[in-house]
Amino acid sequence: MKSLPNFVTIALSMTVAAAIGWWAASVRQQEPLIMAVDQHAPVEQAAEVGAKSIDAIKAAIAQRFSESRPELVVSKVEASAIPGLYAVSIENGPVLYATADGAYFVMGDLFQSRPGGFVNIAEQAREGERAKAMAGVDVKDMIVFAPEKQPSKAVVNVFTDVDCYYCQKLHNEVPDLNKAGIEVRYLAFPRAGIGSESYNKIASAWCAQNQQVAITKLKRRQPIENNVCDGNPVAEQYQLGQQIGVNGTPALITSEGRLMPGYMPALQLAQALGVEVEPKLAAELRRKQEAQRQ
Repeated sequence: MKSLPNFVTIALSMTVAAAIGWWAASVRQQEPLIMAVDQHAPVEQAAEVGAKSIDAIKAAIAQRFSESRPELVVSKVEASAIPGLYAVSIENGPVLYATADGAYFVMGDLFQSRPGGFVNIAEQAREGERAKAMAGVDVKDMIVFAPEKQPSKAVVNVFTDVDCYYCQKLHNEVPDLNKAGIEVRYLAFPRAGIGSESYNKIASAWCAQNQQVAITKLKRRQPIENNVCDGNPVAEQYQLGQQIGVNGTPALITSEGRLMPGYMPALQLAQALGVEVEPKLAAELRRKQEAQRQ
């Protein structure tokens, strides 16, 4: 079984991507949602849940939440693995686990103890949602760097910002990733927001005649022509990233919907994607990684 410190690290990394933006807004307002619900007048014991339909439970939870925080929208309610608790999806927010009447809830990931370690059930559900969302993005709207001399062994989607240091560092390793058979598909995520200077830069790359050259120049801190064209997909991709839990760059998402926030060296990323790297190339990547540490 993994040690407790590793479990805590995993739990925090899995939770923060989906919940931090929504939670931060709640903290700024100094109205913690759990306190708002707990401060409600004493409630009656929940009726026999087994006789209720999910629709009725959803309506009860939505009503109770709206009494405390009218701006929250309950988008989906499903039975959880814990009897008596229901997984409640908040629109543009996290998944909560609430009682059938909505009087009490907890926020955080749901884990299951299994032989060999803990399994993050909540993250498994999020992975499925991310995979569906990513499948809906047209590859033509991405900036793609694919292997030239071999079929792709794996694909990684990368939400990127051209001014982000670790995005630039990752981009320097794209040729090595391609050599390993990994296709890199960029989606835009200007951290400063839509309409910012960062947005203008990255949108100009998407609008350039040669997108690969343009984004490579920007990530080498070289200027390109300012050309923000109508119909570019940057705002849409930025919104998509927020919806699926991206709150920083680079944010890597696998074809299965697994979110891997932050930079990874090429060899480590290949291992995370399950790609076996040819020994000679693996040795070369290790040397490069060691040289960077010195």
